[in-house]
Amino acid sequence: MELREYQWEVIEPALEGKNIIIWLPTGAGKTRAAAYVCKRHLESRAKSKVAVLVNMVPLVDQHIKNEFSFLKNRFNIEAISGDSIQKMIFSDVVKKNNLIICTAKILQNALDSQDEDVHVELTDFSLLVIDECHHTHKETTYNKIMQHYLEHKLKGQKNLPQILGLTASLGTGGASSLEGAQDHILQICANLDTEKIMSSEKYKFYLDTRIPQPKKQYDLSDPRLRDPFGQQLKMIMTEICTYLDLPSLSTDFGSQTFEQQVVDLLKEGAKEFCQKIRVCALHLRKYNDALLINDTVRMIDAFNALDEFYKLENAMKVLHHPAERHLVEIFGRNRAELLALAEDKSYENPKLEKLQQVLQDQFQELKSSRGIVFTRTRQSAHSLHQWLQDNRALCELGIKAAVLTGAGYSNQIKHMTQQEQQNVIQNFRKGALNLLFSTSVAEEGLDVPECNIVVRYGLMTNEIAMMQARGRARAPNSICSVLAKTNSKEVSREKLNEDLESLMERAIKRVQQMPQHEYCMKIEKLQLEAVACHRVRVAEREQRHQLHDPDSVRLYCLNCNVAVCHGSDLRKIEKMHHVNINPNFRFYYRKSFGDVVIARQFKDWKPGSSISCNTCGQAWGMEMIFQQVTLPMLSIRNFVVETPDGRNTFKQWSKVTFDIKEFDHVEYCRTNGLLDTQED
Repeated sequence: MELREYQWEVIEPALEGKNIIIWLPTGAGKTRAAAYVCKRHLESRAKSKVAVLVNMVPLVDQHIKNEFSFLKNRFNIEAISGDSIQKMIFSDVVKKNNLIICTAKILQNALDSQDEDVHVELTDFSLLVIDECHHTHKETTYNKIMQHYLEHKLKGQKNLPQILGLTASLGTGGASSLEGAQDHILQICANLDTEKIMSSEKYKFYLDTRIPQPKKQYDLSDPRLRDPFGQQLKMIMTEICTYLDLPSLSTDFGSQTFEQQVVDLLKEGAKEFCQKIRVCALHLRKYNDALLINDTVRMIDAFNALDEFYKLENAMKVLHHPAERHLVEIFGRNRAELLALAEDKSYENPKLEKLQQVLQDQFQELKSSRGIVFTRTRQSAHSLHQWLQDNRALCELGIKAAVLTGAGYSNQIKHMTQQEQQNVIQNFRKGALNLLFSTSVAEEGLDVPECNIVVRYGLMTNEIAMMQARGRARAPNSICSVLAKTNSKEVSREKLNEDLESLMERAIKRVQQMPQHEYCMKIEKLQLEAVACHRVRVAEREQRHQLHDPDSVRLYCLNCNVAVCHGSDLRKIEKMHHVNINPNFRFYYRKSFGDVVIARQFKDWKPGSSISCNTCGQAWGMEMIFQQVTLPMLSIRNFVVETPDGRNTFKQWSKVTFDIKEFDHVEYCRTNGLLDTQED
């Protein structure tokens, strides 16, 4: 395995067993350098064991097929991701292999698990490689793993694994001063127990010439001269606001201010059992979303999103409340006019015309071009793909495009399965595709071919995302285009990111040049503070869960406010799935036809039907079939929780103020007369 001079330079302390961060630009071969460190580590240490942690599922498959493939002939290697059955026997897999490549979440779950088939200790490993290690902060999965590490370290635990972090950008952590940026860098170093940040000094000139930066250009579009479709949406929103009769509500439609007000109204309406407020807020949010889509892509995309919402409302819910019927009637009355305006090409989005020009310039001049258009949401990625398919001029240039988005669930638009992600990436590598419309999933780490063009389409991100996206454009004479409206917030943010990148580099240099004694003192202090803060958070969480007696807690349907169960009816399975064990609960919900499809396997359970409120049709969750027992599994965001202190809504079960016991399979079967059947 051959390394370049700058790679040898940055791995030297790691070969000596020291904890380091390798900071090299995208495309400089950080992963290859890490693979060599793993090789030397496994060769030189008896009973050594390595875990390579990644933060995205596609990277698991990528690493085992690419940079780490050369180790397969000499060592036992296993790759495990969320859809792998082997995560259910993770402990056994670790024992049998020298090197594990997995998502960080799998290791975190294994560290926390009480299941002996899954549980491992950090001391089972002698080296942890942490890809994209700038994510080791706050409550991220990486940092939760490192909190385990720091707890053990400060208790004097020996034989903890060596740490090797990899990143192209440590960022500034939101700081705008050199001192603040330096503090952020030191905090990342403390979290990773890092002795040094390694970058190339001796061979920097060679590195800069080998990894040239793309030419950056600002492609700015003028605002729409007229926007009758957007104006019609705003007129409807004004009508809804008048009906709602809340003078304090902002009319700055399409803004973040209005979005936040509507979100607060949704919560208020749910907590107060005021259907009119909650329903109007929900519909106003959908219109606001349509305005944002209209500003980003085509009018017809905005119309379709709104139309789909109302189709689902009519199909899935029983519209009992007058407000629901009134809002559906308003849309029905305006639908034809909205559609006619959306189909009028004379008012189309100028940003799309600019994007067409950028793509034409690139793909006309260089037939073998490859590119990525980064956009903020899954909705806009799909809409841009449809726009291209409908654009004859671009199709005639031989552009073969696809969408690449995250695998996580979203209520906005259908997620991609892990297999779908891998297929798109593979086709892009092979050249069957030459353009991707992608969310941030393609910014970091993915081994995509050298792109001739990267377009950041109407994005407001931080400096890390800017640098990561730019790093995809690695072909000779490549271009990084910032496409936004003239004088927009997006342009201002991009200019700020350029300043923050420079600030980050200066802060890293200061940390690298800090006297060793001073550096060690700062790191130790930050680690003590981090462990103390973690313990406080754990104690506060435990205390919060004891605030109310589960018998005194009631759950109500979010939509129709029907009381459906008590907190004492609930149980946890595997510390994460929340089910209702009261047999009478089945009278409160109805099941859909067919089972929910989840493209992964689980150890003791499989998904059943979706479930929704029997009274109004509000989605509640789904049934889970756990060890042959069918149980309703609930999503807390679909309920209002009432305690002696009042009502509230929650996005996560971890935030509720009452204790939920673990599910006892034997007790449940005995209580419900199933034990004999189960034993048979």
